[in-house]
Amino acid sequence: MNDIIYASAKSMAQAIQDKDVSAVELVDAHLARIEEVNPALNAVVMLAAERARTEAAEADAALARGESKGVLHGVPFTLKDSIDTEGVVTTGGTMGRKDYVPAADATVTARLRAAGGILLGKTNTPELTFAGETDNLVYGRTNNPFDLSRAPGGSSGGAGAIVCCGGAAFDIGSDTGGSVRGPAHYCGITGIKPNSGRVPRTGHVVPHGLGALDSLTQNGPMARYVEDLVMIMPIISGPDWSDPFIAPVPLGNPADVEINGLRVCFYTDNGVRTPTAEIMAAVRSAAAALGEAGATVEEDLPRAIPENPDISDILRQGDGQAGARRMLANYGTTETHEWMTRQLAKSSESIVPVGDYTAVLERVDAYRSALLGFMEHYDVIVCPVSSFAALPHGESMEDRNRAGMNYTATYNITGWPSTVVRAGTSPDGLPIGVQVVARPWREDVSLAVAQYLESALGGWQRPPL
Repeated sequence: MNDIIYASAKSMAQAIQDKDVSAVELVDAHLARIEEVNPALNAVVMLAAERARTEAAEADAALARGESKGVLHGVPFTLKDSIDTEGVVTTGGTMGRKDYVPAADATVTARLRAAGGILLGKTNTPELTFAGETDNLVYGRTNNPFDLSRAPGGSSGGAGAIVCCGGAAFDIGSDTGGSVRGPAHYCGITGIKPNSGRVPRTGHVVPHGLGALDSLTQNGPMARYVEDLVMIMPIISGPDWSDPFIAPVPLGNPADVEINGLRVCFYTDNGVRTPTAEIMAAVRSAAAALGEAGATVEEDLPRAIPENPDISDILRQGDGQAGARRMLANYGTTETHEWMTRQLAKSSESIVPVGDYTAVLERVDAYRSALLGFMEHYDVIVCPVSSFAALPHGESMEDRNRAGMNYTATYNITGWPSTVVRAGTSPDGLPIGVQVVARPWREDVSLAVAQYLESALGGWQRPPL
């Protein structure tokens, strides 16, 4: 039972169907692992242990009758604390919701449970998911499983940490500027930001319907193995008749994608913040592996990319944080985390007149158009996730390091799918991921390439914890 917690969710599901392991045994093994590592990590902030055990017993009884709920029958998972869970406290990392118990599941929660998945508990996130480090006033900070003095990233840092350690088969994070992909990189797992319009945000603490900002935030799975992202994406995708921005676009099958013949572009430096030598080497190793598999590989950089920090900051902060203030007020939060307090205090400096803001919206569309024109010549872009591996606590929120996380934000602006997979190790023994970006709506290509790189470069490795 010690090894099965490190298996893929797909393998766990098959083992349950084959009756090699029971759902009860699997849930108990994961809860034991959480109990073992969570005091050091502070990744899982709310457990639903008794309900999970009850549901596992019901899953085993159903299987004995020849019944199965779906592809996740009996598989235990956690969820980021920004995603609503019926009957289980969901804080979104903000004090106004510290005792909030949703009456209904978020769409992604309901779909996973309908497919037979068993919720173990909730994972930590910064306040309203608005930071690159996972810390809040409700639960405190989360630590990186490879070095407890370092951060696991944000805002899905709790998810990244516990999945890496075998405390959950998978988690669902959310990503507005890199909040799935950053923690995947810093914690050495895999995760995908789906295409904008693919997965409903209904029941997420940052709601759908945010106008110019709406396309930025996506929910996406995080796991140790790419095959689990492939399994989970069809479950959580598609219209829910609530999120008005979800489109009924067919989801391709990564198994149908041939690496041989793909046109791959890679870059190691986006012209905003140069990564460490080891990160650049990991990107080059990934590009070389794809070349050896028959892909056509070129080094190139879209000329528009260095504009991203400017337009991204204005797009998100040009209202003087009025949107964030509305959310805090709606949730009844009066005391905010230090980082949020600093951002609100600087809000008057960031206010942009309406005419200037609409001009920025025009720049955003021009930026998207320029990158789309660039992508006409390629199927995939391989690039860094961040300029650095996991940083000591607090440093990721310093202005001097924020630009280092711009590699992911580019593809929140375009809305394109992007998968992160481990491809190297820093001199300090920290994971290094690479980002695999595909054309609009081609999650199948992004996942297929990531799965190939996982096999070629090693993928997830067990942490020392």
